[in-house]
This record gives sequence, C-alpha cells and structure tokens, in this order.
Amino acid sequence: MISTIVRRFGLVAAALAALAGILGAAGAPAVALAAKASPTTPNVGLATDVVEIQTMRGRARFTVELAVTPIQQERGLMFRKSLAPDRGMLFPFKPVRPAAFWMKNTLIPLDIIYIAPSGKVLSIARNAVPHDETPLPSGGVVGAVLEIPGGRASQLGILPGDRVFNKIFPKP
Repeated sequence: MISTIVRRFGLVAAALAALAGILGAAGAPAVALAAKASPTTPNVGLATDVVEIQTMRGRARFTVELAVTPIQQERGLMFRKSLAPDRGMLFPFKPVRPAAFWMKNTLIPLDIIYIAPSGKVLSIARNAVPHDETPLPSGGVVGAVLEIPGGRASQLGILPGDRVFNKIFPKP
C-alpha cells in the first residue's frame, strides 16, 4: 500500500516537473517564480564586468553584476542589505525598449540610470525609495539600466548625456 502511494506521488511529481519545464520554456512561470523571490533564494553567481561613466568631474568606475536572463533581471538587487559605493548591477536589454523599474523587495535606496542604446545616460531615477512599487519609467528606449547605491549619481556628478563605457555599447 505504501509503495503504491509513493509510486503515485512520484508519478504526480514527475508530471508536475514536466509541466513546469514545458511552461518554463514558454517563459510564463519563470517570471512568476522570480516574482516570488525570497531572501533564501539570492541572485548569486552572476558574471561581473566593469562600467565607466564619463562625467564633467572625471570617470566613475563601477564593478557590476550582470543581470542578463529574465529571472536575473526580475530579481535584480532585491533583498540586498548593502551595496558598496563602487558596485552595481547592469541590466542589458536585447532588444532595446522603454523600461520602468520599481523597488519591490529592495531594501536599500538605489540610483537607477537608464542608458540609451548609444551608450549615453538617458535619465536617472535618483534615490529610489526601498519597497516602493511605483514604476520609475526610463522616458525613452534604453539599451541597458545601471543600478548603483542611492545618492552616488549626485556625488559623482552623473547627468543625462554622460557617456557610459562597457562592451555592450558602441565605441564613440
């Protein structure tokens, strides 16, 4: 009797896993799973890169984690308790598109820098408020978004029109 229950449960579990795999390929559940992200499922193991921004005051350099997949992008910097002043997260978009970020489950203030496909800063949402679910729109088409600690854009003099350097942007 117990072995029959175990086998039935195993078949149901296998069927559910297969269904999840099929739906996951379509993209729907991946977003749903990411939206249910919790502190016990961190966005770990992301590749890193360097982003530099040329401002009127000089070059600002950040070591960034790359959020490339939809799940990584949905998760972003949620549940992080701190972010060093020279760190951030880069969200490259292919295809390019208008974007809007929010701060759901984000514990620290962030500056959200929207970058045009040309590599120029399009707009900045400064000191985005932790946990705020209000969408913060880019104001146009972007090739990437850079999140850095809240207040750093002002400290470094980062403004719309400044040039961003990374391999995802064309060389000037």
